[in-house]
Amino acid sequence: MEPALLNSARQSARKARRIAVLTGAGVSAESGIPTFRSNGGFWRNNRFEDLATPQGFVRDPKFVWQWYEERRRGIAAARPNPGHEAFAAMEHRASEFTLITQNVDGLHDLAGSKNVIKLHGDIWVVRCMACGGERVERSELNELPPRCACGGLLRPGVVWFGEALPEGAIERATAAVRRAELLIVAGTSAQVYPAAGLIPLAARGGVQVIEINTEATDFSDEVSFALRGKSAEILPQLV
Repeated sequence: MEPALLNSARQSARKARRIAVLTGAGVSAESGIPTFRSNGGFWRNNRFEDLATPQGFVRDPKFVWQWYEERRRGIAAARPNPGHEAFAAMEHRASEFTLITQNVDGLHDLAGSKNVIKLHGDIWVVRCMACGGERVERSELNELPPRCACGGLLRPGVVWFGEALPEGAIERATAAVRRAELLIVAGTSAQVYPAAGLIPLAARGGVQVIEINTEATDFSDEVSFALRGKSAEILPQLV
């Protein structure tokens, strides 16, 4: 990476007072959480149709929950990395800061970020399919599939393929990007919509965009600064 490019991006990040952030699986991967599509990722030995669709859950809720509980235990052992911590530090100094994430692991929360929009839900939330009640459940689930106090079946509070995003999430994310002076995009391949649509929305609306990723994306030519490398190494240099 060119030092001049990093320095220019640093100056933009430090001047901005209204900041929006979009993070993807690459940020969590640097804390040891596998991505879904990479070699060794979650979909290597499993079909998403069986594990991440409402139909798959109805067919075999115990099988789905066994997989999710394994994921939950793995995530529980992970810790926020310097990239997560850099975003929390930015939020403290910004007059307006919104972190939009496609990740469900809660590491941004653990790092101290407060204004977080979780586009794909939260793996630590369980939701009853009967009464609709939700709660945060971080303890190990010994009975699989778990059940609600009302007797209904509990499901993971994540967004599965074919499901709508949490109510109002993309609208709030879009509004935050429109208001921002700067959008930082970290650790995402920018191929999953509607989240990926926030990048051209910002770039074409006059918002400066800093992209941090190990590889180029479909929007790399549209952003203000395309920084190649790991977010845990680059982000602390922008704070």
